[in-house]
Amino acid sequence: MKITKISIYQVDLPLKEGKYSWSTYSFSSFDSTVLIVETDSGLTGVGEICPLGPSYLAAYAEGARTGLMKLAHGLLGEDPCQLGRINLRMDELLKGHPYVKSAFDMACWDILGKATGQPVYNLLGGRIHDKVKLFKVVSRQEPDAMAAKIRQYQEEGFKQFQMKVGAGADSDIERIFAVSAELRPGNILAADANTGWRQHEAIRVVKAIRDVDIYIEQPCLSYEECLTVRKHSDHPMILDECMEDIKVLMRGFQDQAMDVVNLKISRIGGLTKARQFRDLAATLGISLTIEDSWGGEIDTAAIAHLAHSAPTGYHFQSSAFHEYHTLSIASGGPELSDGYMYASDAPGLGVTPNMEVLGDPVGVVS
Repeated sequence: MKITKISIYQVDLPLKEGKYSWSTYSFSSFDSTVLIVETDSGLTGVGEICPLGPSYLAAYAEGARTGLMKLAHGLLGEDPCQLGRINLRMDELLKGHPYVKSAFDMACWDILGKATGQPVYNLLGGRIHDKVKLFKVVSRQEPDAMAAKIRQYQEEGFKQFQMKVGAGADSDIERIFAVSAELRPGNILAADANTGWRQHEAIRVVKAIRDVDIYIEQPCLSYEECLTVRKHSDHPMILDECMEDIKVLMRGFQDQAMDVVNLKISRIGGLTKARQFRDLAATLGISLTIEDSWGGEIDTAAIAHLAHSAPTGYHFQSSAFHEYHTLSIASGGPELSDGYMYASDAPGLGVTPNMEVLGDPVGVVS
């Protein structure tokens, strides 16, 4: 089997609630890139990459599309089922930029699943979890509005929540007390600063809320700052933005820097490397939030397949991004019910792009 054509599409994903706010950032829609890979066998694969704007992580939508065009010229004629070779070839063609490679790797997994007649979760380790536990994001607003949101989401069946903070110690302390007061017994809440606090602010926050049953997620920008905050807090710690690769994971394990790691597929470079990261974390005894930066039905399907096949006991939670949008870019995305999602059991990722929504490609290589 050989790759014969690669098409790149751009689509905006508007948000149902009007805007999404975290740390110092706020957006009303996200710019997503969809990749369709065609082969001489007639099989096609689909991938997606959706960074959260240009200044949050070292990734941006226009860069993804430019990088994919660069990769596409060098990947024509390759066998998409040879995932190891594909990843080596991408690293030869483009140094760094793992978020660009993620969409291509995802599309190749989709093709491999279709070629073998299996859902991707079977190829990633099997359907170990019948359902994937979700968390619901409580976007940063005024404390009373956030408290009202968590009440609503609990009525909808969600049991795990990530409240967005990082706007300043005093206001965030108020937010945490207001939202945590609405948490039902047995439900789980994390305060995610998305790198937004300075070290001194984060230490103030964790000391002020020391008696609140809550996780603290990525309080500061650097690994070293987060480790310092960890030493001042008894709260379980989740690290996200600084967990860029397996080397940092190993360092965090050795330093006892975290209890949970947020594994974002595109930040690692795709499903191939995310599986390596996932399985090593489980071997080290570290639980995982399995998700991505953002996306529609395509990216959410990849999240679901990776989470379904996570080692027993080490999947903490995941995101279903397509539930936050007013626009559907594909059919067959994971089904949602009572705070869980379920990936399709169709071969590959189980999704079919909505070509009427995607429109004309912004780039084609054949």
